[in-house]
Amino acid sequence: MDNRTLDSAGTGITGRQIPAHADLNLLRTFLAVYRSGSFTAAAPLLGLSQPTVTAQIRTLEQQTGRVLFTRLPRGVEPTPLAHELADQVAGPLDALAALEGGSGPLAGQRAPVHLAGPSELLCVRVLPALVPLVAEGVQLRVTQGLTEPLLEDMRAGQHDLVIATRRPRGRAPASVPLADEEYVLVAAPSWARHIPEHSCADELGAALRDVPLVTYAEDLPIVRRYWRTIFGKQLTARAAVTVPNLYAVLSAVNAGGGFSVLPRSLCQEYLDSGRLVLLHDPEEPPLNTLFLVQRSGADTNPDVIRVREALQLAARSW
Repeated sequence: MDNRTLDSAGTGITGRQIPAHADLNLLRTFLAVYRSGSFTAAAPLLGLSQPTVTAQIRTLEQQTGRVLFTRLPRGVEPTPLAHELADQVAGPLDALAALEGGSGPLAGQRAPVHLAGPSELLCVRVLPALVPLVAEGVQLRVTQGLTEPLLEDMRAGQHDLVIATRRPRGRAPASVPLADEEYVLVAAPSWARHIPEHSCADELGAALRDVPLVTYAEDLPIVRRYWRTIFGKQLTARAAVTVPNLYAVLSAVNAGGGFSVLPRSLCQEYLDSGRLVLLHDPEEPPLNTLFLVQRSGADTNPDVIRVREALQLAARSW
């Protein structure tokens, strides 16, 4: 079976000899790298060592006379020629793998969708939106983390889709705006009583000097941005409590630990029930745009497309 080759147009399987650039082993390796996003990730899928995968891709590039992948610090990015080649060979190679009874990235089986993003957003918005797909057989592998490390891992082939809190910079995978997230200034009712209603910016700032500030990072990124955007001032307060993530901020503020700025999606339930109080209601609240980033070549898995479309549909109501 390994001696069979693809015809020169890449349209099917034939037993006749064709030029060496269409060698099946090289094309299998190419497709595994294309789909996984890195030589390292493709190696165990193929049962090969990483140097062997690298050597085979180099051979294919020499035979075609074109560069197929741009080497990144972590992983690779397919060139336009690689996208064209993948379109030509994916169907025939998947069909051949199915006939051989194989498994893995070339066997045409449903592969898990590797999705990553901020933990709070994943729990509150993303996973509930994807439950119907899971019931239909879509497999998910979900990772939480900060945007920059997640994008680096995507470049190394570890994620298919990343929900990023900022637009990727430089030579980055394709991204589209997903939703705008609103930030709100909140505290427990016990502290809200210290704040005069309808306070102007100066009055609010003065009243909050005596209220502990809860945040998830020492540099107060969300709170500082709120102050700069809404009040036009630099925040001079220091955190009274620093916790690992926004869920912990919510828990501490809800328990009466002080005030903070949180995504509305995370604390809306608490505002509706009165467990938290909105301290300020500006006409134009600060927004942060979330981006949906997709790894190059990931859409060869049809379930990645289904997850992407489900998220884009759900995000219209976020």
